Amino acid sequence: MSAIGFIAIAAGIAALACGLAAIGMGLATSRAAEAIARQPEAAGKINSSLMFGLIMMETTAIYALLVSILLIFVLGAAA
Repeated sequence: MSAIGFIAIAAGIAALACGLAAIGMGLATSRAAEAIARQPEAAGKINSSLMFGLIMMETTAIYALLVSILLIFVLGAAA
């Protein structure tokens, strides 16, 4: 397999992290909505921790997207 093939596989794996982060964000949001429905008085604390978790997941997705773009355009051009 050529270097371009390995770069394409690596970029695909990095892009897969974006999809997994989206699934994680959806699950976290649904659990937070369920928790708020059960205890409305704790909505502030639940929203705070939810936002922190979503920020961490979104940061991971952005880094994975950046890595996949760098793999394609920087290493792909060099190969």
